[in-house]
Amino acid sequence: MVHGAVELERTAQGLLPHRLTSASRAQLGGPVEPKVFSDPSGVRLRLHTEATELQLIVWPQREAPEAHGAEGVPFVYDIWCDNTLVAQQEVELGEDGRGVVVVPRLQAGAKTVEIWLPYQEWTVLGAVLSEAPVQPAPVDTGAVQWVHYGSSISHGYDAVGSSHAWPAVAARGATHQGVDVALTNLGFAGNAKLDPFAARTIRQLPADVISLKIGINVVNGDSHTLRAFTPALHGFLDTLREGRHEQTPIVVISPLWCGIHETTPGPVESYEQPDDSGRLRKYFRATGDPQDPNRPTLEQIRAEVERVVRLRAQTDPRLLFLNGLELYGAQDAQRLPLPDLLHPSHEAHQLIGSRFAAELVRIFRAELASGRPAGQTRDARPSVPR
Repeated sequence: MVHGAVELERTAQGLLPHRLTSASRAQLGGPVEPKVFSDPSGVRLRLHTEATELQLIVWPQREAPEAHGAEGVPFVYDIWCDNTLVAQQEVELGEDGRGVVVVPRLQAGAKTVEIWLPYQEWTVLGAVLSEAPVQPAPVDTGAVQWVHYGSSISHGYDAVGSSHAWPAVAARGATHQGVDVALTNLGFAGNAKLDPFAARTIRQLPADVISLKIGINVVNGDSHTLRAFTPALHGFLDTLREGRHEQTPIVVISPLWCGIHETTPGPVESYEQPDDSGRLRKYFRATGDPQDPNRPTLEQIRAEVERVVRLRAQTDPRLLFLNGLELYGAQDAQRLPLPDLLHPSHEAHQLIGSRFAAELVRIFRAELASGRPAGQTRDARPSVPR
């Protein structure tokens, strides 16, 4: 019933989805915000029912009393019925912290309902209430299992709703083109830093296609010199190739265009100033020294990612490189600028997702042509520690 989570933690109120295992979360260190790894981007309930009325009881772990994120992006639940978006709903919290997602009245008859959780906040799943039986939606055993790893851009910032983050858009777009895709989104805001536990998590998951969007957090987090980055990328890929994913197609995506970091290294810092409407808004700027040879820029990281992947691909033909500028480049930024100078707008997420959908379809068709069709792994089910 719960898809897109790696682990489900039992709590007094219900089940709390996580996108890292408890063992991996125990290895977090330094100034890391643990909630990033449990914010349920891409996590959704898939229900099969003849009910016309549904409610989902939730216990959001909201850090602030306001109903909106810092940039005014609401905490919304995306509600889909038979692959059609029927509502985006904000939830008011009672004094006890409980919220109720009320699904708009549905048509009679059997249907599949999906409820995508907000990507910005922990959400404990309490109960599903309805006037007719509800069952887990049937699993499509032929669906291509896609696991994606990336930064806050992959996490969903600043899309309006988890099902509108670019990986979700890409999965839906590929499905519309005849390749049914089931997504597990491991986009971790500010934390796509090639952590070994992230590689081990991906290695353990069922996947027909794996994609890695690498580079922006290395630069804006000032986490790696070029000397440290290259072996870290090799080690991450080595880990993925051990065990069950020795032959799984892996797409390594270099950074999308980001003007503040193209030629200026990190770290990044935020600041506030009025926008064109006079509203105070948060923006980002790069603060590194462009002359520092030890601190990489996006241009340097992009080139190094391509070099490493092409080198390895000489003996690993299912390791693929995709230049992130093909998904979102400087010309795209002229038309759809980054509102805070770092994260794509809702519209840009749609553009990036539609372009990567074509890549997923291309990979699937290449696998079919090679006689090794994807879509043969079991559906990814989150574990529930006892």
